[in-house]
Amino acid sequence: MQRSFSMLLALAGLVQLSTSCVNTERETATSTRDPRSQYIPPTGTGRRVSGATVLNTVRASHSFSDPKTKDNFLLQLRGPRILTSRLHLIVTTAKGDTLCHEAMAARALLQSLEAQDSKLTTVHDQEIFVLSRMNTFFREDHFTQPAVAAGTTQPAGLPAQAWASLRADPAAVGFDYPGTGGTEQRLAYSRQLGRAVVISQ
Repeated sequence: MQRSFSMLLALAGLVQLSTSCVNTERETATSTRDPRSQYIPPTGTGRRVSGATVLNTVRASHSFSDPKTKDNFLLQLRGPRILTSRLHLIVTTAKGDTLCHEAMAARALLQSLEAQDSKLTTVHDQEIFVLSRMNTFFREDHFTQPAVAAGTTQPAGLPAQAWASLRADPAAVGFDYPGTGGTEQRLAYSRQLGRAVVISQ
């Protein structure tokens, strides 16, 4: 009987010791900060979305200035929000030389016939449409060769020398893209003049 009582006392001591260890681990794991103190959230990096923020980028490579190599086509959406941002069309050679850098409002993509046929009633619908049009901006059927078809009338505002150089080069490549105000524009490279030319259609 006395032996059983001694064993019970020993077991009780072990239970108390293990409970004490558990409490000690819990106390060690908790923060030393007073739980009644006011919580202060962590600060961020402090960076704000600005007009230079890149929201989306689309890249493609295509023959343009040189039939032997492909140039790099880049379309970037820069700004705080999709619909108020600007699209930057940048074309560079394989060596990194800039052939064209044009900026336009992102809403220019909403002025196409496709956008007018679609029921873009909400801001979200319009944003999705802009992003989808960016993905198809450099579609293969937007490139044409020759850049100027025979019998095409010279557009107003285009210098005669640039127009003549494009008409005389059947290997010249044209790239069609939407311009401001819903107008269609064609970008071509004049090898005779050594520069890119924008043709308003």
